[in-house]
Amino acid sequence: MNSDVGQPNDERHAVTASKAIALARAVSAVALAAAFSLAAPLTADAQSAGNVRRIGYLGTGSPASGFHEQFLQGLRELGWVVGQNIDVEYRFADGRYERLPQLAAELVRLKVDVIVAQPTASAMAAKNATRTIPIVMINAGDPVGIGLVASLARPAGNVTGTAYTVGSETFRKGLELLKEAVPKVRRVAVLSNPANPAQALAIAELVDAAQSLGFRLLLLEARGPDEFGDVFAKISKERADALLVVAESLFVLHRTQLADLALKYQVPTMHGIRENVAAGGLISYGPNLSHQSRHAAIFVDKILKGVKPAELPVEQPTKFELVINARTAKALGLTMPPSLLLRSDEVIE
Repeated sequence: MNSDVGQPNDERHAVTASKAIALARAVSAVALAAAFSLAAPLTADAQSAGNVRRIGYLGTGSPASGFHEQFLQGLRELGWVVGQNIDVEYRFADGRYERLPQLAAELVRLKVDVIVAQPTASAMAAKNATRTIPIVMINAGDPVGIGLVASLARPAGNVTGTAYTVGSETFRKGLELLKEAVPKVRRVAVLSNPANPAQALAIAELVDAAQSLGFRLLLLEARGPDEFGDVFAKISKERADALLVVAESLFVLHRTQLADLALKYQVPTMHGIRENVAAGGLISYGPNLSHQSRHAAIFVDKILKGVKPAELPVEQPTKFELVINARTAKALGLTMPPSLLLRSDEVIE
């Protein structure tokens, strides 16, 4: 039934006009609300996108090491979460050092806010690629000696972060522990990678430490895993008593192959990285690289909040870990001294 029936024409027209105006206002209000509801998320997304910081990660090794995951964990602990307020661009050289300049240049072209470089060779490639983008190095060997920073206390450029050693004492202690584990050791083969800019300085420090301890060194080099066989053949021919593997991404990347060859040739090995011992090496002495990777997030956090790299002193490790693989010792026919086992931070059974 029409509710306007029985009303005068003028009144019916007035009522109809009033309803039309009310309806128009209601439609306008709905349309306006819809417009705001569509615009608001877009504005929020735009603001969110504008606040996302971009980090470049340059690794000499491969993602399999897991060190980049430790770095991300450190960032999460500081409130930086991938997909929310940071994005990370990864570039890994997979042990092919010749690729590092190209990979570093890619990160620079992406205009990342900071480059995280692990370890030495990556840091050098990053520094050669940019003098303006902040660089946080992780586990760089002798950053002052190879020119990454002017000094540990005052980096003076766009590079800061963590160093791997505290100088020749690190290598001296490693040799002392090797001698304690394998008392018969007199001649030690030393394996290094000449493609790593820090290795020459490490060898010089090792030579000094070896002379003071009465060791004779057999210096060997390898640029890739295809050269490992020749290395061990020479160790056997020269009758070296043990092998010291200088801490290096290539040797971590191919740690299982090195461990297998050491067992095949019955050569006790000393390493600077725990991961080599977990793969079958005999003993290691060095900083905890997972901790160092996580700690690098503190540098990145400060830089993203406005602190300049030159204002952040380079940090050296304060704790070195002794790790022993008891299974490998048994396979080599060695009995680890109880005093050494008691002092170890980890014994892999």
